[in-house]
Amino acid sequence: MDLFKFFSKQSSKDVAKERLKLILIQDRNSISPDVLEAIREDMLKVISKYIEIDNEDVDIKMSSVEEIEGMSPALIASIPIKRIKKK
Repeated sequence: MDLFKFFSKQSSKDVAKERLKLILIQDRNSISPDVLEAIREDMLKVISKYIEIDNEDVDIKMSSVEEIEGMSPALIASIPIKRIKKK
């Protein structure tokens, strides 16, 4: 670990760059609750054709994941499965 880097301050250019990245991430992730609910309903409708799921505990949200070029928006879904339907 480089102790000199640890105690040095970031340049104003670097601080501004990081702030801009955060603003862009927030802007990309701004999906209205109505749209997110519509996405949730559509996903559950399709998944329910093949899998019996627990609708009560479904959690779908927008987040950010780190890509090669920085942060990128992502749709994160946690869908509890009760059982796989047989054809």
